[in-house]
Amino acid sequence: MATGTAPSLRDVEAARARLDGVARVTPVFRSETFSRLAGREVSLKAENLQRTGSFKIRGAFNKVSTLGDAERTAGVVAASAGNHGQAVAWAAREAGIAATIFVPADAPMAKVDATRSYGADVQMGGTTFEEAVAAARRHVEATGATFVHAFDDALVVSGQGTIGLEVAEQVRDPGTVLVPVGGGGLAAGIALGLRSTHPGVRLVGVRAAQEQTIADGIAIKHPGELALSILDGALEDMVEVTDDEISEAIVLLLERTKLVVEGAGAVGVAALLAGRIDGNGPVLALLSGGNIDATLLMSVARHGLSAAGRYLVVETKVPDRPGELFKLLSLVTEARMNVIGVEHRREGVDIGVTETGIELTLGTRDEEHCDELLQTMRSWGYGVRRLS
Repeated sequence: MATGTAPSLRDVEAARARLDGVARVTPVFRSETFSRLAGREVSLKAENLQRTGSFKIRGAFNKVSTLGDAERTAGVVAASAGNHGQAVAWAAREAGIAATIFVPADAPMAKVDATRSYGADVQMGGTTFEEAVAAARRHVEATGATFVHAFDDALVVSGQGTIGLEVAEQVRDPGTVLVPVGGGGLAAGIALGLRSTHPGVRLVGVRAAQEQTIADGIAIKHPGELALSILDGALEDMVEVTDDEISEAIVLLLERTKLVVEGAGAVGVAALLAGRIDGNGPVLALLSGGNIDATLLMSVARHGLSAAGRYLVVETKVPDRPGELFKLLSLVTEARMNVIGVEHRREGVDIGVTETGIELTLGTRDEEHCDELLQTMRSWGYGVRRLS
């Protein structure tokens, strides 16, 4: 159930006062690259540069800072896939109180380790966010600790709403604002904070199309009751993006803007590049967080580069005798193809007794370049099958 009634603009302004000197006023960057790709003015609000790596510190600190003496003694508990847990742990540490964070078993280790580093007791709570919430509530009943919900709490929503106040001051005409939606607390807060000064702004929510998604920060089955009560009529539209589209957005953000953004933080840019945002006026995408596991970032980068035609993986065969692989690689080098990886195998149902299978990973410029390289290799007499 939601904690408290729906907050007001006054509550958001009070949260901003509490967060003064705590939460960073994160910058807004105009992106020439994304403006060109989208055919409209594009700006990015970089909450990935916020303390603890995401916007969550705003709501968590606002909640923790209002606790009374008895509540502080009992400590706080939260359930989180990662970012909210880090934020609650950090806020509790700053307040000098104990924090217990329940996380799903498959929560990203980078986020789990960071939560522990802020001094929290991290416990596994089932396999889903909902199961972690149930475990956290049982802990509350047993200990009397205060439950800090990730999105269904008026103080948490008010804290997130301070982003809306900042955008209102930083951007004269935001036009359309793209907000990641999981539990809905972020979108609800921004609606409260931004609509007060920009009543004509279009708010569009963006969520992941798949339940199992790299955008773990918004992998929540149902928005919260409190958020829904605010968002009813506040969102102009809700669109979905695939993991492939999110991967491409992460790679472009990293390469073109030098910003490391996690899956949930990249969904707005993904929706924009996929052509799912109506209109032609200015648009602002909120980069809600940057806490992406390093191993996932490597996989996402490779996948995103492949989807963009920046990697070409091909399979071919050569005679199984000395010098044939060297001959192939020499031709590839002379054609100025950048060889990233080579694998060869002698087993397989489609590999003859006198053949060796070769898999090459080549660095490429774009899709047109991939086609050129395939034609070149075929002109050398090699049968080539594209794998990516």
